[in-house]
Amino acid sequence: MRFTRQRLNRTLLLRQHLLERVPSDPISICDHLVGLQAQEPMPPYLSLAARLTDFDPYDVSRALEDRSLVRVLSLRDTIHLHTPGDALTLPVWAAPVREREIKVSQSIGDARELDRAAFREAVREVIGDDEVPVRQLGASLAERYPDHTPSQLGQLARVTEVLVQVPPRGCWKHPGGVTYAYADSWLDGELAEPDVPAVVRRYLRAFGPATAADVTAWTSITRLGPVLKAMDDLEQHEDEDGRLLYDVAGAPVADEDTPAPVRLLGAYDNVWLSHQNRDRVTTPEARKSWMGTNGGIGNTIFVNGWLAGIWRIVDDKVEIDRLHRDLTRSERAGLDEEVARVEELLAR
Repeated sequence: MRFTRQRLNRTLLLRQHLLERVPSDPISICDHLVGLQAQEPMPPYLSLAARLTDFDPYDVSRALEDRSLVRVLSLRDTIHLHTPGDALTLPVWAAPVREREIKVSQSIGDARELDRAAFREAVREVIGDDEVPVRQLGASLAERYPDHTPSQLGQLARVTEVLVQVPPRGCWKHPGGVTYAYADSWLDGELAEPDVPAVVRRYLRAFGPATAADVTAWTSITRLGPVLKAMDDLEQHEDEDGRLLYDVAGAPVADEDTPAPVRLLGAYDNVWLSHQNRDRVTTPEARKSWMGTNGGIGNTIFVNGWLAGIWRIVDDKVEIDRLHRDLTRSERAGLDEEVARVEELLAR
């Protein structure tokens, strides 16, 4: 099959549950999407509210507290909200990504030169089976390594170990700084390499069809071309430019003219961070408008399937920062409806 850009757009939105909300739950959505981007506490809640017909944000808080969801550094070296199985495997797979960060990170600095085995043993001695605030972790490590700052040492520990951010961090409307625990201790499980072809199939079910470069954009893990080529159960298609697209057999494909409702998402959502060109739901001009010096400048508005503006949360209200084009009357009505829905969430 040849996929036009418009068909890729609608198919992505279909598989992301952004064409129509679904009667599911946060854990199932996190599993289907292979995690939710959660660098800041609010985005996972916005992602879930955009996809679920009935969403109680306190369900996420309860899941964090009973450990059926967990915040951990994984894909693209960013914090994601994951199910326990993914939290124990995806960070292991992504270890080379963290190693690249260690080599270039200014916040780690020359602490990267420390003997790694000895440093990891020091971190294990500080944290053990407990929960340790990030400042305490850095200060305790600085007692052992006085030539380096607590911040440098805390940043190094963050990427050398698989650490979860324990609640109340990430809980709904519950401010809390970062406190770390070892993932295997917190989840009472063992770290392990994932079944990579199985992870790729899950990605394709939620983000496909896609190229090998798209899978790399989603994970920051390289050399995935041979992995996909060896998966003889995958279907092969092409896009308008003749690029090879892989997909799982029988995955749903949307019609190009399928209506796409207005959706309000956070500053970062994997729906538009998980393909090489990042153009399945945005134009280069719209993306440039969103980009600031240190990342996205605000939350995102999607209209008719495409990035159409920026919004912010001000006193638990939705404030439209900008729209990239004039909306039709029906699109404006859809935006008003979505704003009301998000403000109802924020009022919880």
